[in-house]
Amino acid sequence: NGDEGWNQWRGPRRDGTVIGPAWPDRLAGDALRPSWRVELGPSYSGPIVVGERVFVTETVKQTDEVVRALDRRTGRELWKAVWKGSLSVPFFAKSNGDWIRSTPTCDGETLYVAGMRDVLACLDAGSGQERWRVDFTERFKTPLPSFGFVSSPLVDGEYVYVQAGAACVKLDKRTGATIWRSLSDDGGMMGSAFSSPVLAELGGRRLLLVQTRLRLAAVEPESGAELWSQPIDAFRGMNILTPTMYEGKLLTSTYGGKTILHKVTGGEKPRLEAEWTEKSQGYMSTPVIVGGHAYLHLRNRRFTCIDLKSGERKWTTEPFGEYWSLVLNGEKILALDERGELLLIRANPEKFELLDRRKISEAPTWGHLAVSGGEVFVRELNAVAAYRWEGGGKE
Repeated sequence: NGDEGWNQWRGPRRDGTVIGPAWPDRLAGDALRPSWRVELGPSYSGPIVVGERVFVTETVKQTDEVVRALDRRTGRELWKAVWKGSLSVPFFAKSNGDWIRSTPTCDGETLYVAGMRDVLACLDAGSGQERWRVDFTERFKTPLPSFGFVSSPLVDGEYVYVQAGAACVKLDKRTGATIWRSLSDDGGMMGSAFSSPVLAELGGRRLLLVQTRLRLAAVEPESGAELWSQPIDAFRGMNILTPTMYEGKLLTSTYGGKTILHKVTGGEKPRLEAEWTEKSQGYMSTPVIVGGHAYLHLRNRRFTCIDLKSGERKWTTEPFGEYWSLVLNGEKILALDERGELLLIRANPEKFELLDRRKISEAPTWGHLAVSGGEVFVRELNAVAAYRWEGGGKE
């Protein structure tokens, strides 16, 4: 049924795309049918889907962090794991809550979950039994991140990469042992990443692309050596977007900065250079890319289409919500805003083509959408809900 799963932040390729059954042109009525819903404590982590399981996190009673494995067909709880862990975020971010934020990742056997107090827990995906845990503040004697562990872990081969411990860290995924620590900062209020790392081929080499609060950098995955970095302007270090690749170039956009497509130049001594800059400002929503165009939700709440060859904005909408999580399937984009509205959009560079919209939650929906096979999983602030596309999904 074309089911790849949704095993990490932004899906199987970490780029917001799915390869699966075509979606209908509408969201109303039976086009997208509810399957089940499970009440939970608050969380901003996106659900992940691996095989027959859905994994979700929550903060309970402002004291404990909880991970649950749910049966994909029914929502029935299969196991749960709990640890003490809570963090009070700064007063100006209070409206965004004190609960767990990072989206877990799973390699099929093992689940990696980031807790707010700069902790990474490794759990057996089948049983929920803890295999190891790293407290980065203890290991590296770094301050607690003021906004919690926000970045989402990345598993590749035998290793897990995290932006934690006021740095970018590579761990042995079986033991949690540190392999290297790179790009260290001061942590606390202005350190500790909001973005999440990605692996990509760039200039003929495989690199780990890392956006810190202040810069965009490439790290050599084996050694941890910093190959190049470029300061990125942003208000209060709000470099939040995941670095996005397009034909060997690198797109990012910041709150208080600009939208920039970078190219790598310089041969043996590589450096980043702007191919073009555009004045629009991203915020929290990482774009999806199709047909040479980036579809990006902006700080001013508008949605825009940018031609990646020229940097020209093709169109910009009227305001929508503050945040969209975006999933691309073929030429269709499914967007979930933070107010519980789902939007189905055709990726059309000539005009904004909204196919349908549907209110699916009265609660806030800041967690990233997960789409797998013919199913859609929505994290409401205090629940997770599963839906099935017409003619799609597991019967």
